[in-house]
Amino acid sequence: MADIVGLLLPFFGLILVGYVAARVTKQPAEALGWLNTFIIYAALPALFFKLVSQTPIDELTRIDFIATDIAATYSIFLLLFLIGRFLCRNSVADSTIQGFAGAYGNIGYMGPGLALLALGERAAVPVALIVCFENALHFIVAPALMALEGGDKRSPWRVAADITRKVLLHPFILSTALGFVVAALSLHQPIAFERFVNYLAQAAAPCALFAMGVTLALRPLKRIPVEIGYIVPAKLVLHPLVVYIVLQAVGGFDPIWIEAAVLLAALPTATNVFVIGQQYGVWQERASATILITTACSVVTVSLVLYLIKSGVLPAQLFP
Repeated sequence: MADIVGLLLPFFGLILVGYVAARVTKQPAEALGWLNTFIIYAALPALFFKLVSQTPIDELTRIDFIATDIAATYSIFLLLFLIGRFLCRNSVADSTIQGFAGAYGNIGYMGPGLALLALGERAAVPVALIVCFENALHFIVAPALMALEGGDKRSPWRVAADITRKVLLHPFILSTALGFVVAALSLHQPIAFERFVNYLAQAAAPCALFAMGVTLALRPLKRIPVEIGYIVPAKLVLHPLVVYIVLQAVGGFDPIWIEAAVLLAALPTATNVFVIGQQYGVWQERASATILITTACSVVTVSLVLYLIKSGVLPAQLFP
């Protein structure tokens, strides 16, 4: 357990440093803009490019892994969406954000740093695949469902064109696609370029975690919504459990890939869920509360998941 604490202390410590810094300096939210720009457009894309470009192409084409992981994740989304829509009688828009609150983890900001730190370089490929493909699908599902609700007043063609543009031109997707090309063609990268990419990639995790702490501080908890009672266990417990069982049931995956997927599934609700809610003017306060509470609770649950992985308690093969 001491090893787990040693892994997580600097990780969650950076979030805490960002939180405290925001509380002490009391700078406006706009002050975080350029740091977020650096993270999204430079540091994280460099990290994804580095991970993918240095991986054999046969490992990058495991469509079965990606399809299985996404199916498990969206089973959680569908469950919470149906609860919101039919049990709570919420609108499609509110139910969509509620679904994402339980299925859209902070895989971009928290995932790569934690997975590589805890599981090593062998976790690089599944992490890169999950982050890019899950984010791409989230970018498609959110505006599509909002358009069905009528929250998006644009024509279907405009919505489709905007979705396509956001998916194809997102820095995560572009950098991963470029990494695929380099890996497929076995292109040699100049030493100076490799050093530049490494320099940017090394800044990804610290900057992302600090920015996440600042973001949490700028959205104080005003009230605890009743939905928290089932969203928190769905996100932090049910999601990683379903991912583990489904990947094991399908079989044929390296245990490290399964562990990486489970660890990413155990992460708290992504700050992007609040951004989506804010964009469409729905579920904003509840999304903010969900992000804050799941992040606080994840200190315990992520520690437990890491303990199960590192101690060998989590079976490498569940089904004979």
